[in-house]
Order: sequence, then C-alpha cells, then structure tokens
Amino acid sequence: MKIVITGGAGFIGSNFIKYILNKYPDYKVLNIDKLTYAGNLENLKGVEGNPNYNFLKKDICDRDIEDFINGYDVIINFAAESHVDRAIYSPEDFLKTDIFGTFNLLEVCRKKKIRFIQISTDEVYGSIEEESFDENSPLNPSNPYSASKGGADLLTLSYFKTYKLPVNIIRSCNNYGPNQYPEKFIPLMITNAIENKKLPIYGDGLYRREWIYVIDNCKAIDTVLHKGKDGEIYNVSSEFSIPNIEIAKKILKILCKEESLIEFVNDRPGHDRRYSIRCEKIKELGWKTETDFETGINLTVKWYIENKNWWHNIKKSSSFISHYKKIYNL
Repeated sequence: MKIVITGGAGFIGSNFIKYILNKYPDYKVLNIDKLTYAGNLENLKGVEGNPNYNFLKKDICDRDIEDFINGYDVIINFAAESHVDRAIYSPEDFLKTDIFGTFNLLEVCRKKKIRFIQISTDEVYGSIEEESFDENSPLNPSNPYSASKGGADLLTLSYFKTYKLPVNIIRSCNNYGPNQYPEKFIPLMITNAIENKKLPIYGDGLYRREWIYVIDNCKAIDTVLHKGKDGEIYNVSSEFSIPNIEIAKKILKILCKEESLIEFVNDRPGHDRRYSIRCEKIKELGWKTETDFETGINLTVKWYIENKNWWHNIKKSSSFISHYKKIYNL
C-alpha cells in the first residue's frame, strides 16, 4: 500500500508513521508537512533512512500539491491547526488549514480516485453533561477550532455523497504520549512540573475529558484504514475520563512534586465542560484500547524526563513564551 500522510511531522502523524512503517515494512509513505511551529522532523528520528519513506515540505492549501501525489492509494489527513487556545486568538489560520486545506486534498482525491481518511476530533460534538455522543449525534462545536474541524467533516461527507469518493472520518478523544508539543495540556503539566514552574489550571479544574494513549489511537486508525466501510464515521476513545485537576495531581505525584505548584487561572472563553463519546462501532471492527491511563501517563512522564532537550528548546523560544503569557494572562 502507498500512503500519503499529511501533517506527519506533528504529534499523532509522526507516531502513526513510525507505527505503520514498523508494522508494514513493505508499505510506502509520503509525509507532507508545512513544518509550522508544531511540526518537527525530530519526531521522525529513525525513519529518515527508511527507503519506503519520503518527506515533502508543502502546505496542504497549495493548489499544486496534486502534482506530487501520483500512484498513491490513500491520503490520511492529520494536518490541522489544533490548539483551542490559539483558535480563540487567531481563528483565520484554522479556517484556512482545517477547511480549505481539507477541500484541497479532497479535490486531489476526487481527480485521482484516491481514498481519503479525515482525522477529526470528539470536540465537534460539543459538551455533554451526561451520557455520551455516538457517530450519529449532531455537531455542536463551541470554538473556532472545533467548528473548523466540523466543517471539514461535513465537507468530507459531501464528497462521499456527491462524488462517491471513498472516505472515512475518525473522531478521537484527547491524545497524549511522546512528542506532543508542550503547549498541550498534559505535556505542559509535565514539563512545568519538571522545571518547578506553576501548573496553570483553567477555572475550577473540573473540566473533564476522555484520554487515549497515542499508540492506541494509531492502532485505531490502522483498523479503519484496513477494515473501515466507505462513508462511515468512527469514534475512538479509551472511555476513561478524568478532570484536569486530577491529571495535574497525578503528574505531580509521579514526579514527587508538591501540589502547591498548581495555580488556578482565569477560564478561557467557550470552555466545554465535558466530552464523552461511544466507540462501539470501531470495536466491531476488532479494535480495543490496550493502554490504561496509569500506564500511559507514567510512560509519557518518563519520555519527557528522558527527552528534555526536545521540549526545552521549544519552551525557551520567544514564540512559545509570548504565546504562553498571552493564553494564561501572565
């Protein structure tokens, strides 16, 4: 199989490339990434020399991207602006990449008769106080990020209905694990704790999310790639949820740090209280989560301890510092 991965230098994309090349040594992968602030080729160490791997620095919004995609079987679109806090302050970037970029890739697939898999998020459903959303639940996004992803999902489905393009949409809960950019919640908590800096927690800290270890999500994407039915949406979740404040406390306990490092900050606008999704549909394809949260969070903390240079260089940059201060009003 010949696969195009867009956004493959990012967190989930890079983990998926390493996973897929290891599991299927005969598969060929083209990684297309613009290398924005969150794209990092260091995430792909050990892959560069693989004869079945190629990298192309390119924006998925570029119209000529189709000139570089010939003879491939599928495009899996990981490329996205994905940080809710950034979406609040710079929504235009999200509309361009998440919606127009997806449209551009869909056009490539339509013209060249290539299958398309859209990597989405549970955030498109919005918040739910009780129970859980399934794949037929209406979309109710609360911020420009989730709205842009919801728009891309609808566009993807329209290409299936109008052009009979083979597509799938994968909506996963929050991912965590190695190589996640340190502005995201779990790596921020870990790296701040290692540095004995305050751990900023929005509001009362009781915002609840479901969390999945990134390799389990990679296995889910692999399952849909090989077993997914055309035109179908698949939710992916560990079905384990926990309030943000409890994650911070777990991380501090693992690192033998005091809870006095926790600092409550002003809440962000449009903050969804709780996400929860059902994933019976992908389980019917034979997938199941394998890494419980206790194991996954310990593995993740260990990775950040052992790879301090990777994240320390990012966090000391002027762009990261200015963004951090803006988001948390510091």
